[in-house]
Amino acid sequence: MTRLQKIWLFSLVLLFAIALLGTFGDLLLVRINYLPFLDTVTFQRKCLVPTVVPDQDQNHNGIMDSIDLVNGARLEVTGHTWYDTSYYQGGYPPEGRGDDADVIWRAFGAAGYNLKDMVDADIQADPAAYSAFVKKPDPNIDFRKVGVLDVFFQRHAAMLTKDVKPGDASNLVQWQPGDIVVFGLPADPDHIAIISDRRRKDGVPLVIHNAGPWATEGDYLLRWHSKIDHHFRYIQ
Repeated sequence: MTRLQKIWLFSLVLLFAIALLGTFGDLLLVRINYLPFLDTVTFQRKCLVPTVVPDQDQNHNGIMDSIDLVNGARLEVTGHTWYDTSYYQGGYPPEGRGDDADVIWRAFGAAGYNLKDMVDADIQADPAAYSAFVKKPDPNIDFRKVGVLDVFFQRHAAMLTKDVKPGDASNLVQWQPGDIVVFGLPADPDHIAIISDRRRKDGVPLVIHNAGPWATEGDYLLRWHSKIDHHFRYIQ
């Protein structure tokens, strides 16, 4: 290959890389937790946001449900749960595999709730409420659908603000550990996650989710490629 051909090849590869970044750059960034680096190079004043969680302890382990939810979700991160949307007979994917919805039911399990049974029972009680996402009930998969979980939490959880104001403690105190956030259009929710007990310097909470290739915890609340659709807090 001549020098001129090498230059042309390099130029084509560079243009292709730029085009990819322009098209998919945001999708790549939300899968990289760059927060620890930013915290070391920024000098902004820390926004102190108090932790205020409901006084409920379903499994009577001395830890409030909200914190149990966070701890359960974080196990997906420390266990490097691989992203997997496959259909499994019996419903539950094997340990170490799952998607964004699987983070949610596993977190609820850590707090003493069987979210699968709760969702299945609610679909049976009012199938019309779930008709947009469930044409024929299938306990093997329904509880793993973001749209189904979105409907369930609309029916059984407190619906809170969707506004996120960096540096504004009076706003950010409404975002607490264990809260559920759903992203996407109202008719087509595309992602679900749990609010962490960790925050950026400006007070914006981190998010625990699985968007592939494995579960992560990081600065995704304002960086996900679709807008916040719903913000829930499960309160009995």
